[in-house]
Amino acid sequence: MLRSALTVFAVAGAHLFGGDVARADPVATVDGQVIESQVFEHWMAIAARSTGAAGATVPDRADDYRRCVAAKRKALAPKERQKVPDTRLRARCRREYAQLRDQVMQLLISFKWIEGEAALRGLTVTDAEVTQSFDKQKRQSFPTDAGFQKFLETSGQTVADVQARVRVDLLSNKLRDQVVAGHDQITDQAIEQFYDQHRSRFVEPELRSARIVVTRRKADARRARAELERGVSWKSVARRYSIDEETKRKGGKLEPVAEGTLENAFEKAVFGARKGRLVGPVRTVSGYYVLTVTKIERKRQQALTEVKETIRQMLESQAQQAALEVFVQDFTARWRAKTECAEGYRTSDCRNGPAPAPAAVWDGNR
Repeated sequence: MLRSALTVFAVAGAHLFGGDVARADPVATVDGQVIESQVFEHWMAIAARSTGAAGATVPDRADDYRRCVAAKRKALAPKERQKVPDTRLRARCRREYAQLRDQVMQLLISFKWIEGEAALRGLTVTDAEVTQSFDKQKRQSFPTDAGFQKFLETSGQTVADVQARVRVDLLSNKLRDQVVAGHDQITDQAIEQFYDQHRSRFVEPELRSARIVVTRRKADARRARAELERGVSWKSVARRYSIDEETKRKGGKLEPVAEGTLENAFEKAVFGARKGRLVGPVRTVSGYYVLTVTKIERKRQQALTEVKETIRQMLESQAQQAALEVFVQDFTARWRAKTECAEGYRTSDCRNGPAPAPAAVWDGNR
C-alpha cells in the first residue's frame, strides 16, 4: 500500500518493470529480467533517506567509506573524536551499507518475483485500478497536496515510483486472493467437530459487578465503611473518600469484571464476597478497598449456535493460512532458482547467495 511506500521504498517505475534489454552491470537477473545497477543505486539512496538521519546518504563503499567515516567521526562528542579508530567507524559504515543493500535487493527481487508469478497465472492490473487505489491512498495519507509533494521531496521518489508500488501491491493482493480461493468452504460438520473438541474455549466466565471506594489510608477506608453501614449513599461516600476517579464519577460502580483481570488481593475480595455483603477494608497495591458485590453472572457454556460463525471464520483463516504457507514455500523455491545475483549483491534470495531462512507467510509483498 501507499503507506508502505511512505516509510521505506516504492518500485523503481518503468526501470524495474521494463523489458529484458540488459544494461551495463546488472545487479541481478530474474528469469531473464534484469535489475539494473542504476535502479539499485536509486533505491539505495531512498533507503538511506528512510533511516530518518539528517542528510543521510549511502555509505561510499567505492571510496572505502572515507566520507562515511569522516561523517561519523564528526558526529562524535569532541572528547571521543580522537579516541575512536577509523577501523571501528569503517566497520559501522560497512554494516550500514550491507543492511541497506540487503533491504533493497530483497525489495527489487521480490517485485520481480510477484510480477513474474502474476504473469504466469494470468493476473493483471489496469491503469484505472492503479489510479483509483493511488488516489484513495494519497487522500488517506496526505490531507493536502503540499504534504504529498513534501514527501516526494524528502524521500527522493517520484509519482511514478509510488504508482508503480501501488501496482505491485494490487498484483500481490490478486495473487493472494487466487491462492486462498476455495479455502473458505468450511462444513457444518467441521465446525461441530471443532466445538466438541474445544468446548472449554467457549465458556463465558463468571462476571461480577460491584460498588467500591478506594482510599490511600486504612483509616479513611474504615470511615467510609462506617458511613455506608449507617446508610449514607454510595454516591456520597465515593465522592468524599474514593481516589479512583473512574468509579468515583459513577457513585462507586465497578463494571462487570472476570477473574484474572484484577490485582490479586482485590480479586480475591470481589470473587470471595457474598452478594450484597459489605467487605473491607481490603489492602492492595492500589490502596484500601471497601466494596459490595451487586450482581453475579454465573459461568456459562456458550451454545454452538452462538459461536458457529466465530468458529467458521477461525477455520477459514487457518485453512487460508495453511494454503499460503504451502504456496510461499513453493513460490520462494521456484523463483529463487530463477534469480542470479552479481558478486557483491548476493542475498538469500539469489540462487548463488547464502542459504535462505525458513519461508514466512505471505505478507502482501512476498
